[in-house]
Amino acid sequence: CQWLLEQAARLQAVICGSLIIQAADGTYRNRLLWARPDGSLAHYDKRHLFRMAGEHKHYAAGEEQVLFELKGWQIRPLICYDLRFPVWSRDPHTTDLLLYTANWPAARRQHWNRLLPARAIENLCYVAAVNRIGQDGKGHAYSGDSQVLDFQGETLLDAVDADGVFRLSLKAAELAAYRERFPAYRDADAFNLL
Repeated sequence: CQWLLEQAARLQAVICGSLIIQAADGTYRNRLLWARPDGSLAHYDKRHLFRMAGEHKHYAAGEEQVLFELKGWQIRPLICYDLRFPVWSRDPHTTDLLLYTANWPAARRQHWNRLLPARAIENLCYVAAVNRIGQDGKGHAYSGDSQVLDFQGETLLDAVDADGVFRLSLKAAELAAYRERFPAYRDADAFNLL
C-alpha cells in the first residue's frame, strides 16, 4: 500500500493494482487498490471468488460495487472472474470506463477476448483490461491479452503477450455522442443487487 502511494505521489497520477490483503475485519480479500497522488487510498474487493481454484475457501467476497472519479471520468474497477458475471458488471452508474485487473489463464483466453467486448457493448462504455503474462509457480500459463476497447467493443489497444507501459487517450465526447445516438441503457431492465 505504501509503495503504491509513493508511486502515485512521485508520478502525480492514480496508480492501481490488485493483491491479496488482510482486511480490518481479519478476512483476506482480493483487493484492487486505487492510490491517489494526494495520499488517499480507496479500494474494491473482488465479488466473485474463483471456486475452481478454491478462492471461496480462503477469501471473503466483496459486497459493494465501487465507482471512482478521475478528472470527470466515472471508473468502475472489477477483478478477474467478475468478468463472467454480466449482472455484477452491469452499469448502474453511467460508468465511462470498466477497469479489469486479472490473472486470467491462457487456457481460457478465448473467453477473456469474447467477454470483454460484450461488457463494453452492453454497458455503452470503454473497457480497459490488464492481465498478467508468463507462468505462475504452479506452471499455469498466462497469455496477457491486455487491451482497451471502445463502447462498441472495437479494439483500441491490444498488447497481446507484451509487457510494458502503454498509453492511449479515450474520447469523452465520442462516448457521449454515441450514448446520445444509441441510448439502449434507457430500455434496460430495472433490478437491485442484494
